Amino acid sequence: MGKARDFMRRWKMRYIIALMLIVYLFCLPKQLFDVPFATVVTDRNGELLGARIAADGQWRFPPCENAPEKFAKCLILFEDRYYKYHFGVNPFSVIRALKQNIAAGRTVSGGSTITMQTVRLARGKKRTAGEKIIEMMLATRLECRYSKREILALYASYAPFGGNVVGIDAAAWRYFGHPSDQLSWAEAAVLAVLPNAPSMINPSKNRSALLEKRNKLLQSLYNEHVIDNIDFELALSEELPSEPLPLPQTAPHLVTYYAKNEAGKTVKTSIDRNLQIQSEEILERWHNELIRSDIRNLAALVIDVRTGEAVAYCGNVCFDSGNSANQVDIIRSPRSTGSILKPLLYCAALEEGAILPHTLLPDIPLNINGFTPQNFNMQYDGAVPASKVISRSLNVPSVFLLREYGVPKFYDYLKTAGITTLDKPSSHYGLSLILGGAEATLWDVAFAYCSMARALNEIQNHVGAGYKGAVWQVFDAIKEVNRPEEIDWRYIPSMQTIAWKTGTSYGFRDAWAVGVTSRYVVGVWVGNANGEGKPELVGARTAGPVMFDIFNMLPSSPWFDCPEDEFTEAVVCRRSGHLANRYCDETDTMLILPAGLNTEPCPYHTFINTTADGRFRVFENCMAENGQAVRRSWFVLPPVWEWYYKQHHPEYLPLPPFLQGCGGESQSPMAFIYPQNGNARVYLPRQLDGSEGGVTFELAHSNAKATVFWHLDENYLGSTLDFHKLTVSPPKGKHTITVIDNDGNTLSTAIIVE
Repeated sequence: MGKARDFMRRWKMRYIIALMLIVYLFCLPKQLFDVPFATVVTDRNGELLGARIAADGQWRFPPCENAPEKFAKCLILFEDRYYKYHFGVNPFSVIRALKQNIAAGRTVSGGSTITMQTVRLARGKKRTAGEKIIEMMLATRLECRYSKREILALYASYAPFGGNVVGIDAAAWRYFGHPSDQLSWAEAAVLAVLPNAPSMINPSKNRSALLEKRNKLLQSLYNEHVIDNIDFELALSEELPSEPLPLPQTAPHLVTYYAKNEAGKTVKTSIDRNLQIQSEEILERWHNELIRSDIRNLAALVIDVRTGEAVAYCGNVCFDSGNSANQVDIIRSPRSTGSILKPLLYCAALEEGAILPHTLLPDIPLNINGFTPQNFNMQYDGAVPASKVISRSLNVPSVFLLREYGVPKFYDYLKTAGITTLDKPSSHYGLSLILGGAEATLWDVAFAYCSMARALNEIQNHVGAGYKGAVWQVFDAIKEVNRPEEIDWRYIPSMQTIAWKTGTSYGFRDAWAVGVTSRYVVGVWVGNANGEGKPELVGARTAGPVMFDIFNMLPSSPWFDCPEDEFTEAVVCRRSGHLANRYCDETDTMLILPAGLNTEPCPYHTFINTTADGRFRVFENCMAENGQAVRRSWFVLPPVWEWYYKQHHPEYLPLPPFLQGCGGESQSPMAFIYPQNGNARVYLPRQLDGSEGGVTFELAHSNAKATVFWHLDENYLGSTLDFHKLTVSPPKGKHTITVIDNDGNTLSTAIIVE
């Protein structure tokens, strides 16, 4: 029986020891600290841009990997000079503290090591004898899990430094306005003594006691030969910090963005702090200028083409003004695009081979089921080369181009280009897609242009064949956009070449400008965050100058290299921009994309026979008795195009009439401007008195002196001279409009009145 009892006793002891060992091994929580952190945002070099406070109202930066060297030396000397040698508990310090407390009759020393204090910070319990024992046990366990360096980093990250400042990184910024790795010896000494009693002694309370503690620690550093006499004297001369300093507020909208999307983390961005500050200063100056016109908000984004990363992010101005509109991050806010997407349409059409760079596009009145786009100057040129359509930002030819290219295709093209805000089907936007009928963010638009630049720099590939060449032709066109300066930049060698485009949304609510060089993309938005329109809100007048000021701040960069391998030579009609046909008398040999070889040859040049003086057209065999007919090349536009084109091009010569008795059938000299197509649906608006309104029909005639007689069905309506417009109120149903000129030429079209 005795042997059995001894056996059981031994096994019981082993069980207890094993149990104690298991408890010891698992007594330390896997996650030592469970607290929220502030969001800290830095630039590309780790310089602080700004931060947002933790969810519990504490300025507690995410944990640091290493305690700053000066702070670590100060802390060890002040709190635990044998830190590197003990195993979490210093028995001699505990015994000494026990004797001091018994002699004083109260707690005057805790004997805690830095490791024990780290455990106390993690547990957050009241100080009692029992808690002290638990801290000792956990401290030894902590030493098993972490290295001495890691424990110092834990303490530095979670130690209180007075008020709501927690951790060495937050304390360095709040008290001294710079990172913790730049602390002076005096600053490091202040922060080393602060956690000892942060609520009793801090920069705003008991400053004399804090100064005494700091200087005593500095003396110890000197005595231990950690610092020399010069460092000691300089440290003693430094003043104590006063009230906590505000944290930097650089790129505040970007900081807020990360506070919402990366809360509690340290985010290292691609921002260049120096470029950011300079960009913010430029926007602030322009804000002071534009506010006179009640234009209150600006945003700018600068992208490094080489890396494809943002280097300056100005989401708005006056972040701290207290006005909620100024806290709106415009860079990521969808806004009406105006004309800013036109170069992408031009690029898509060139890439596909739908047009050549200078193909003539119609610039005439357009009415498609009530959609009547207008150019900014409210005029029509009749026909404009595609490159000029983009550089002059003409609306009507752009709509014609989109109709030819296809809305669904362009819609998909924009999505591929990175426009993420197209959340409705393409049919919802229709042809207005190219005039601001859709919304986009400055971020998406600027990066779409950046993708084009990166492709041209051979940094980023694109799935479409010929894309690089199309981008080159786009940039070549929009680098010619007239700049806000009165001087001509082309004749000033110091001014860099910039491809740029502006946009103005309907109602003058949004002004855009995006510029591209081989090194940078700069995107600017100007307006009011609440969508309030202002007559002065025109892209070229507001956003454009801001953009050029930012470019002037940036390093200059050379123009793109022409990707000649992307092109092939072709003979092109100088006047129409089409591939030359055999009738074109003025041609140029130019580089075009291979897809452009499939485009239509010039449809506007033809050969005609005229009398020797060129006044009349004739059939060649008709001149046998009256002299030799002269064969001529003639540039002929459709009648409606011609009507407007010749008003801006005095060199344009309409076809001469046929010589009497020596002619034949010819192209009609008339064409309807509205309605343009047969069976057009016409909607009559109601007038204020409730009566039905009228519809205005418009006609172009190649002969400026012609008289035109109008008929609706079988009813004569009247005649027009010079300007051929007539307003009528036809009843509902299908009708035929017929016009006859004084030479007997007839033209008809059908309409459906609804």
